[in-house]
Amino acid sequence: MFSKKIGIDLGTSKSVVVVNKKGIVLNEPSVVAVSLNENRVLAVGEEAKQMIGKTPENIVVYRPMKEGVIADYRVTQAMLKYFIRKALGRFDFFKPEVLVAIPDGATSTEKRAVVEAGLSAGAKAVYPVKSSILAAIGADLPIYSCAGHMIIDIGGGTTEIAVISLGGIVFSKSVKVGGDKLDSAIMNYIKEKNNLAIGEQTAELIKKKIGSAIPSRKKEEFLEIKGRDLVSGLPRNIKIDANSVCEAIQEPLAEIIQHIKMVLKRIPPELSADIIDKGMVLAGGSSNLRNLEKLITKTTGVPSIKAKDAGLCVTRGVERVLPNLDIYKKSLLIKV
Repeated sequence: MFSKKIGIDLGTSKSVVVVNKKGIVLNEPSVVAVSLNENRVLAVGEEAKQMIGKTPENIVVYRPMKEGVIADYRVTQAMLKYFIRKALGRFDFFKPEVLVAIPDGATSTEKRAVVEAGLSAGAKAVYPVKSSILAAIGADLPIYSCAGHMIIDIGGGTTEIAVISLGGIVFSKSVKVGGDKLDSAIMNYIKEKNNLAIGEQTAELIKKKIGSAIPSRKKEEFLEIKGRDLVSGLPRNIKIDANSVCEAIQEPLAEIIQHIKMVLKRIPPELSADIIDKGMVLAGGSSNLRNLEKLITKTTGVPSIKAKDAGLCVTRGVERVLPNLDIYKKSLLIKV
């Protein structure tokens, strides 16, 4: 029977949906707004994200994915159902085969939750694949060669660090630190230093506009932000500089680098030689933080290069796997 194939990069902060032969059909935040009175979904994606911090008590905005895995099964199921219906169209009656990217460190229970949520949302079959493998494929790394390749996929909730050779993962580490932890660090820093409470969206804006992994010696960059004064309780504006943001995010960045070093210490010497020669490849939306590759190179002594379209590497990997899903099933898919 005819079956459509859909790939989903189900991320903590953003989800991307790919349809075989069509490419990306949806790229939206992993956010769901629910009406408590009516017990129904009001909005999903960008529309729901705009409601964060602005809802009355009868509306709750959920981020059902936490640190790369399902934190709220029911809401994730509703979100997947929305994604699948939007990808296929209202009048498509064929149940799709769904490929889902999941963190390398996901437990059996977490993998099963993804599969069950996809099946409940209307999928014919759900195939989980480790996101680091998909990121490597999307970054154009020759994963089936006998040489070692290291991919560092820094997403919203997790950082996936993997060394790949001969089509498989030789060693990997999944760290529950990503863009969300950077945003939290910025929020806490401004709260402590400026007595100002800001929201998640403001923190994310600061990170994207003036965030940097390395302090700048050039003319300071400033960004004017708005928040609530913790003393008076009134709205207040302040200017924050780029070097303050850099200082704020050093702790989560140090944690990521610590685990990169740990992986480098655990791999066989032959693969170490390959990685020193080829460098480490950075992928994921949070790898777009300015000067991050320079910081990693400086602290590890191993060259690091940001992949082209780093934020879409997993998605590109999904696009390449989908047309040949039957072939990849034997080598890449995770058993649940």
